Amino acid sequence: MPEKTLKFLIPGGEATAGPPIGPALGPLGVNVLQIVEEINRRTAEFKGMRVPVEVVVNTDTKTFEVKVGIPTTAALLVKEAGIEKGSSQPNRDLVADLSMEQIVKIAKIKMPGMRAKTLKAAVKQVLGTCLSMGITVGGKRAKEVLKEVDAGAYDDLIRKYEES
Repeated sequence: MPEKTLKFLIPGGEATAGPPIGPALGPLGVNVLQIVEEINRRTAEFKGMRVPVEVVVNTDTKTFEVKVGIPTTAALLVKEAGIEKGSSQPNRDLVADLSMEQIVKIAKIKMPGMRAKTLKAAVKQVLGTCLSMGITVGGKRAKEVLKEVDAGAYDDLIRKYEES
């Protein structure tokens, strides 16, 4: 059973049968519209974000499987903050402020795709992205919050999310 795997980066819930999906899947003899509908259904919750999608097609039976990845940490932060993009000068221009709860929530979403062993480590990675995007957390710069996380200031909050 020869399988062909194709990877795409598409806007959540807005895939079309046009490029890049249509031209890549058309020659395989599968129903492209059916695949597009499945992609849109599975990525609807990530509307407005670019989502990695993998389509595995069995070229003999013309069956397919759609695997949806998780958007980048930056994309999740942009959505959560309600901004268009991060700062071009993160040390000078701050573009948004998020709560520590929002940071932990994003870390929990991203954790399966990270190499972090604990939620606390995942939170620190998300804070690192905040630092490079000019996003503050609770009115403080991400570097300060990182030190507070290391000191255990948010352990109760992180533990609460680990249990849920």
